[in-house]
Amino acid sequence: MIEHVHNHITKELEQNTKTDIIFILSAIILNLITLAVNSGMVEKSRTESSSLAVMFVFVLLIVLVNIVVIFGLVKGRQTRNKLINGLISMYKDQNVDKYYDSSLLTNYNVRYNLFIMVVICTGVIATIVPFILR
Repeated sequence: MIEHVHNHITKELEQNTKTDIIFILSAIILNLITLAVNSGMVEKSRTESSSLAVMFVFVLLIVLVNIVVIFGLVKGRQTRNKLINGLISMYKDQNVDKYYDSSLLTNYNVRYNLFIMVVICTGVIATIVPFILR
């Protein structure tokens, strides 16, 4: 039974990783595309108010998507911590905990913070640069 639980937890960790990758890539790609689109609209936005309105709609999209992604990454970090804590408990019960360094949890948390920083930085750049160019 322990083996089945172990397999289930490791599969959950794999799914968590895939979900995090999708969140991160989606946010970064959206931010870069929006940066390109809004930067391309700068000239028109100086004379056409509709282009400026479209730029603000894209900014709103960036903000909303980045909030969703950050929330998803925070939940992903919490889920990963719970799953790994479960594994560590299981390893302690089976007297094999010496093979898993629990300081990895700190490394995972740092990594999540870095991912969140990348999403925030690309979002801020995608938001600010077109308006600076304007």
